[in-house]
Amino acid sequence: MTDLSNSADPTATAELAETPPGRLSWSRLSEHPSLLIGGGIVVLMILIAIFAPLLAPHDPYAQDITNRAVPPVWFEAGSWEHVLGTDQLGRDYLSRLIYGARVSLLIGFAAVSIASVIGTTLGLLGGYFGGRVDMVVTFLTTIRLSLPIILVALAVVAVFGGSITIVVIVLGVLKWDRFAVVVRATSSQVARMEYVQSAKAAGASNLYIITREVLPNLTPQLIVIATIEIASAILMEAALSFLGLGVQPPTPSWGLMISEAKSYMFFSFWLISIPGIALATLVFAINLAGDGLRDLVSPDGRG
Repeated sequence: MTDLSNSADPTATAELAETPPGRLSWSRLSEHPSLLIGGGIVVLMILIAIFAPLLAPHDPYAQDITNRAVPPVWFEAGSWEHVLGTDQLGRDYLSRLIYGARVSLLIGFAAVSIASVIGTTLGLLGGYFGGRVDMVVTFLTTIRLSLPIILVALAVVAVFGGSITIVVIVLGVLKWDRFAVVVRATSSQVARMEYVQSAKAAGASNLYIITREVLPNLTPQLIVIATIEIASAILMEAALSFLGLGVQPPTPSWGLMISEAKSYMFFSFWLISIPGIALATLVFAINLAGDGLRDLVSPDGRG
């Protein structure tokens, strides 16, 4: 299969070919600190979410009214028993923060997985076949772009109720347009390449050409879109939960934690700042990792 990477510098390609695989991987990674930093934070968050039952010091659902609004340990009234303090119901805040990472990551990755399948499929069909197929894809994309995503999400969640499943489905169905637009534009260019025409002349099926010749060359674009949309989906879930239409209590969710603490922001500001910092850090790390990964897998491997 001919690759778009053929346009890279021949000298650089020869140098890379002479480098041992292990050294090549590390040398290329070291040129992208944003990938190392962002990816490291994301991996750490994923590990925290996976091993939440082992890392959480307390039951995130257990209430203790006698220990309400205990401040974090760095305050004078803080206690090492509750490192990040407790919320207004006496629930351990560190435990709820750890379990909240599960909700954010689950919704972000699951929703974007659904959106990427829908958008990439439509974009490939429209860009590769063109003609009436492209007209239908363009029409569907235009309809989707005409709908304000946050208002539609609010309306759907308000009708069907808030839950992790509903939020994932709603965000997945509403966030495919960027995949479709970029994939359609790129695949229409790739479909005109000589190696694609050669595959057609050799009698290869359309399914083979799309999956083996066109789709692999869209990887850098898909990575960038996916990271942007994952971060956007996490923020949107937090917004829905903050408004009371997303994840429902007592399920730990960073957006819900901020919502529950808004009445105490002037007295116990850490109840808002702690989940807010965690949310901002995760979104920043995903975008940082996506930018570095995009540069790493791009044809010229730019730093």
